[in-house]
Amino acid sequence: MFFKDLSIKDIADMPVLSIAYIGDAVYDLYVREHLIVKGCFKPLDLHKMAVTYVNAKSQKQSLMKIIDILSEKELNCVQRGRNAKSKSKPKNADAADYSYATALEVLVGYLYINKEYERLDYLLGIMLDI
Repeated sequence: MFFKDLSIKDIADMPVLSIAYIGDAVYDLYVREHLIVKGCFKPLDLHKMAVTYVNAKSQKQSLMKIIDILSEKELNCVQRGRNAKSKSKPKNADAADYSYATALEVLVGYLYINKEYERLDYLLGIMLDI
């Protein structure tokens, strides 16, 4: 893994949008794996199905499924993500949904970078109804 030499302090000092960037990729990978396991194999179908999961509104709904079971540390990640100021504007989402989607990506990125893979699998299983 590329993050093997990062300490907790290093992760805490990372720009929040950098953590979200990693989280976005990890979330997308989990969604794609989930779709393949469900038996979706055609590339066009995979893309159409993935888009139903990987958009600001769906990501906000996914975050709301787990918000009550997050630890204090995880809630802090979510709060950092919601408060992040991006220079890009959402294309197909309202600002509130976009900030929650970023919060979800920060949470996923944090857990991934911090090597909390079991917790990440558990939370993503709930979010993706696995």
